[in-house]
Amino acid sequence: MTDYVALGNSGLKVSRFALGTLTAGNDPKFAQMAGLDADAYRRLFDIALDHGVNLVDTANMYSFGEAEEITAQALRGRRDDVVLTSKVRMPLGDGPNDGGASRHHILREVENSLRRLRTDHLDLLYTHQWDGVTPIEETLAALDTLVRDGKVRYLGTSNYSAWQLSKTVYTARALGLTAPVVQQMYYTPEAREIEYEILPAARDLGIGTFVWSPLGEGLLTGKVRRGQETPSSTRQGTDWPEPHVTDWGRAYDIIDALDGIARERGVSVPRVVLAWLLGRPGVTGIVLGARTEDQLRDNLAAADLELSQEERDTLTRVSQLPAYYPWWHRALNATDRPDPAEEPYLTEFRRYATGGGSGS
Repeated sequence: MTDYVALGNSGLKVSRFALGTLTAGNDPKFAQMAGLDADAYRRLFDIALDHGVNLVDTANMYSFGEAEEITAQALRGRRDDVVLTSKVRMPLGDGPNDGGASRHHILREVENSLRRLRTDHLDLLYTHQWDGVTPIEETLAALDTLVRDGKVRYLGTSNYSAWQLSKTVYTARALGLTAPVVQQMYYTPEAREIEYEILPAARDLGIGTFVWSPLGEGLLTGKVRRGQETPSSTRQGTDWPEPHVTDWGRAYDIIDALDGIARERGVSVPRVVLAWLLGRPGVTGIVLGARTEDQLRDNLAAADLELSQEERDTLTRVSQLPAYYPWWHRALNATDRPDPAEEPYLTEFRRYATGGGSGS
């Protein structure tokens, strides 16, 4: 059974695992990651709820609305049992106002999401990506309108840089508007970039962090191996362009370390990845994007896997990112007065990083 934690600095309690819905729907543009129909997704929904999951994560762009429709079918009769989230901002068409975080787009598309989800409110709404054109004041005012009208309960951001998150939160507070309480970010043992600035900013601001695609969009499932051809039946065995791996030697070293721990413990590689992420400072929870019942059950079992400190250190060491300014300068010159928001990451940095990507 999963634990329940506060969502950022709010009073809302959510499970540390969220059931993702990116795998639901059959739009051709999502063929490499989706494909589940309503019956298949409902079975995943049943398994997740049986394990105590109370957070369901969807987005209006997933299969261009079909995922929300399938989520509504799975939720029938159980809406009050879950914290339901969706997202807005991504383009849904070719028109000039079919994307973005303008008042026009946000209010229109949230109404469309509510209709597809067959509900009168969203418990949490994420802005899916930063909009560099719309003034943040306009975006926040539109989101605040939704909260005041009872159509949205809490706000979050997704894929924001640290300065964008900080600007959003402080602008909302200055104007007396509803501020976000959580962010959703990409974070894996191979992709730890958010530790430089984004996670410290969130911790300082009291913002929770949920991780999307914790298995690296298929990179860390155990099916990608050094010197072996990746099965074409997997996303990484196709021409899928993500994740953006800059050092494949380091990536394979991480995969080897994960595999070694998995073999020693008699568990799957994904379970080790998820257990490591659950123990990272600043991580509130993880969005699971399983496509099969067996995958979901295995993912959920990560909540019961306690990695030893030696195992955690092994993974942290092999995946430590290289030195970047001003990190290396603070690591060398600011140890007398460490900031609690970034101290755990700087401590690991001082311990493992020597300027090389592997941290060896």
